[in-house]
Amino acid sequence: MGIKRYELSKAQWSRIALLVPGKSADPGRTGADNRLFVNGCLWVLRSGAHWCDLPERYGKWKTVHRRFSRWCHAGVWERVFEALTAD
Repeated sequence: MGIKRYELSKAQWSRIALLVPGKSADPGRTGADNRLFVNGCLWVLRSGAHWCDLPERYGKWKTVHRRFSRWCHAGVWERVFEALTAD
């Protein structure tokens, strides 16, 4: 099966996987599936849909939105973008 629209390929995910929190080596809670979460965020941001229209395969929309907001305030997205643009 091919990659779904708006989702990261394996190569794209491998470039940012170590930059996001929730890995088993990180303190605190481990992210159940960071790639699925990031793909859910990308779905909303690229489609222009409201968070409440997030497909169920990405999880509960309120949970995804809350985590997205926490990552924004923690500067996670900025670190990811800086690392990608540094290439």
